[in-house]
Amino acid sequence: MVSDLMTWQITLPIALVAAAIGYLLGSIPFGLILTKAAGLGDVRSIGSGNIGATNVLRTGNKKLAAATLLLDALKASAAAWIVGFLGSEAALIAGFFAFIGHLFPVWIGFKGGKGVATYIGTLLGIAPIMVLVFAAVWLAVAFTTRYSSLSALVAMLVIPVALWILGAEKVAAVMAIMTIISYWKHKANISRLMSGTETKIGAKG
Repeated sequence: MVSDLMTWQITLPIALVAAAIGYLLGSIPFGLILTKAAGLGDVRSIGSGNIGATNVLRTGNKKLAAATLLLDALKASAAAWIVGFLGSEAALIAGFFAFIGHLFPVWIGFKGGKGVATYIGTLLGIAPIMVLVFAAVWLAVAFTTRYSSLSALVAMLVIPVALWILGAEKVAAVMAIMTIISYWKHKANISRLMSGTETKIGAKG
């Protein structure tokens, strides 16, 4: 699929349909839905106030956090797969807008997650091999530094570069935009990393 994205051949109506499907799927706040269904209240009232898997983990329910991570990733993949028959460009647009929908979900005041899971999900739907690259970089950085946020930030920086090297310039450009947006959503984490106050993997509190 990556090779098909070297040039853009998509009409405006198809692009709009792909964007709408992607956004609506991406905006489903699974972290909030799952924690409420489990009787754990509103996940936005604890920790960072985020609806993503990391904050769901602060409820103490690891299985719920894992389910949130999986569903947040798969909603982006599903968006790409659903519109895939309309072309590779449509799939990429759907994945991108699923990412945007997760970050800015209309259902809960446009206050969503930070986008790591949906970033991975978009890769799974568009360029599956890149998920392995993301995982390898994440694990390497996590093993070295013990910082989950830094691992994700570095992995998201590597992906567009790797795609560019492979010759998928258009995909690389879109993923680079997603990286920049996610970096902005991670600004608090970046600030804590710079000050040395970011919580390490396995640390309490």
